[in-house]
Amino acid sequence: MTTKVIYPHIEKTSADEPARLQRLPRVRVAQIVMDCLAYGWSVEEMCRQHPDLIPSEAHAAMGYYFDHQEDIDSEIRAEWEQAKQAKAQSPRSPFYVRMQAKG
Repeated sequence: MTTKVIYPHIEKTSADEPARLQRLPRVRVAQIVMDCLAYGWSVEEMCRQHPDLIPSEAHAAMGYYFDHQEDIDSEIRAEWEQAKQAKAQSPRSPFYVRMQAKG
């Protein structure tokens, strides 16, 4: 028998879409997780840094992450790779070019 776990405040409309907050659909679970992983922020600190976020949403996001860690981690890795590629393809600023030329 399989039990379906319900995550209040979290919605995932399809398998290829990232999990998001219901009340703030522009906020992905992965974004909340990245704050926790990158800065070591607690749920309380995340809510202080992001005043629109309420504690129950942050707790739900972290609970979802711990139950779907592999999926969220791969989403974070893909976003990181995309950012690295975009940075590599963007032109260097004039300041950077001058400093590079000076050695």
